[in-house]
Amino acid sequence: MKASVRRELENVALEVRKDIVRMTGLSRSGHLRSCLSVVDINVYLYWKVLRIRPEEPHWPERDRLVFSKNHACPALYAVLARRGFFEREELWNYRRLGAMLQGRPEHFRTPGVDAPGGSGGMGIGLANGLLMSARMGRLDRRVFCVMGDGELQVGAVWESAMQAANLGSGALTTFVDMNGIQTGGSVESIKRIEPVRKKFEAFGWRVMEVDGHDFRQLEKAVAWSLSGPGESPSAVLAKTVPGKGVTIAEKGLLGPPACPLDRDRMEQALRELESSSGGRGGEV
Repeated sequence: MKASVRRELENVALEVRKDIVRMTGLSRSGHLRSCLSVVDINVYLYWKVLRIRPEEPHWPERDRLVFSKNHACPALYAVLARRGFFEREELWNYRRLGAMLQGRPEHFRTPGVDAPGGSGGMGIGLANGLLMSARMGRLDRRVFCVMGDGELQVGAVWESAMQAANLGSGALTTFVDMNGIQTGGSVESIKRIEPVRKKFEAFGWRVMEVDGHDFRQLEKAVAWSLSGPGESPSAVLAKTVPGKGVTIAEKGLLGPPACPLDRDRMEQALRELESSSGGRGGEV
């Protein structure tokens, strides 16, 4: 990856983080730490990988992205807005009564959302269905799923993982945001999920482990997943930092994972993000 491309992506990710902090702060709602951990994955996919047309959100031949960790949907909404699916002003109405952007993604309400949100652990199953429909329609579609590591505690994930391998879903790439947290505490303290790599491999998946904040590693992971054997789905285990970019969030000083920012902390977080850009960032 060229240094100029990496800097471009880092700048986009910084602006997305600012938008997330602002929209969750204004609404006093949102899983901020989980949102900030997945930003770089979303940015890389939407800027460099997905075949999409923001001006034509329902383009039949587009790739699909299932955002399974839907409690972190502000991280999806902020990326969709920056990518041009809808106006950024919609972000500031997050979770207001009747607004486009609610606490879980709704594909019939929000342009760019390919799958509805709901109970955790459903993402790979939805992705399987999207791939099956593409085969029936003879469409050259790639499907990506972004999920959280806490979802790996759900039995339906592993049933769907088994089915993906049996279907020969080589066009499926799943990113697991390995941020180590869930509502109630750390993932491993609530229900151990390791060894994650060996589990996916046992179900017939190819697996790569990366730093989920390093765009060069994300680039390699996507290239690896798309160039592998045609019948094997791919899992990218992306190690991330909860609250990435905001010190009080990284250190877990906000309280429970779903605890929102108050006005003062929102302004503090925005100032920190702005200072990290050296004053070169866009509108906050």
